[in-house]
Amino acid sequence: MSAGLVPVADDGGAPGGASASVLVLGGGLAGFSLVRELRRRGFAGALTIADPEGLPYDRPPLSKDYLTGETDGPRLLLAPPSWFAEHGVEVVTARAEALEPGGADVRHRVRLNTGEAREADVVVLATGGRVRPLAVPGADDARLITLRTRADADALVARLHFGARVAVIGGGFTGAEAASSARAAFADVTLVTSTETPSLTAVGPAITARLHRMHAENGVELEVGRVARIEHADEAVDDPGGGLPTAHRVHLEDGRTVDADVVVLATGTVPETALAEKAGIETADGVLVDAAGRTSVPGILAVGDVARLRDSAWPASRHWEPAMQAGVAAAAALMGEEPAAPGAPWFWSDRHGAHVEAVGDMALPDGGRHVHREVRGRTVASFALAADGTMRGAASVDDPMAVKAARRIIDRAIRVDPEALADPAVPVRSLARG
Repeated sequence: MSAGLVPVADDGGAPGGASASVLVLGGGLAGFSLVRELRRRGFAGALTIADPEGLPYDRPPLSKDYLTGETDGPRLLLAPPSWFAEHGVEVVTARAEALEPGGADVRHRVRLNTGEAREADVVVLATGGRVRPLAVPGADDARLITLRTRADADALVARLHFGARVAVIGGGFTGAEAASSARAAFADVTLVTSTETPSLTAVGPAITARLHRMHAENGVELEVGRVARIEHADEAVDDPGGGLPTAHRVHLEDGRTVDADVVVLATGTVPETALAEKAGIETADGVLVDAAGRTSVPGILAVGDVARLRDSAWPASRHWEPAMQAGVAAAAALMGEEPAAPGAPWFWSDRHGAHVEAVGDMALPDGGRHVHREVRGRTVASFALAADGTMRGAASVDDPMAVKAARRIIDRAIRVDPEALADPAVPVRSLARG
């Protein structure tokens, strides 16, 4: 069996035969997009999604609309429950514990935590990521909250109320969104970040500075420093007579402390590669894949946050649209069709009523420069240009059309005039014509 298109039907052809089977491990956007696209392209074989949370649902709202009550559980679902029955997709509420790769005449085998074993012609790893560990004493306490699952978000919602003291550790996009949402619930919020410039390579220095200022402007206390340890109420530390007089106390390396009723860990994510590693699949900061999601083992694919594209022109982008595109590309390849070129990676974020978008890479290549577009003294958009004048990245606050146009400029390798790019009177879309 070659590492190219995987022959999974009885006749050795593309996986459109009725006897073919695809098992997707993970019910996030990437895995669901693959399943939906296979059915859209006419795949007639067996399709199964195995996920410990059951029906696939959208994750980005967990740190935004879901916390504020603007989105509820049913609206998180990527498709209504009836869709799966109508399209012949089985959803198994279970977690994969082991993957045993097959061979030329042997199907791949997956052992689930229910004790059941499943076999399939094609297995797709869509296991996403897990919270990056905070390697300090007390950071592994079960009472601390992360925001990877709906259960995590429910736990935070239950503790958000007027005057609740919330400490968010991590100033990246998830941490900023969680801090904004908690502040909207009238909690007293402190954001602990190790740097003044979180997300610098994602949106560039000017937009980063503007976003960072938004926290203080909206009543979020900022503490810049590294966490040394986290103490909890059942630890007798300060008071010889009885224990810590607060639920949690975050200690920074310079001696400052933050008291909180609830602590949210937003320390980033790492790909969940344990299954792949134990199965002998090649990994390096993710499961290594080609543009069609194919791994080093024939018949096993990886899509979404768990995967990392070999030889990509862009840094790893673990966001909503790249995950969706990865699922679609893998489905196309499984059907023997050429995946569409994804173009520059794009993402969005929301905080304090502002909408942020970015595309490409805002880190400057050698000889490159940033160009900033300002309105009334505030940066509304930033662009990263290479030395030859082509655009590498763009970011905006409340100006999505600028990023949309910039994406066309990046994908078409159009050289732009920096002065026109900086002029707010010049629509960015006019520069996309070349």
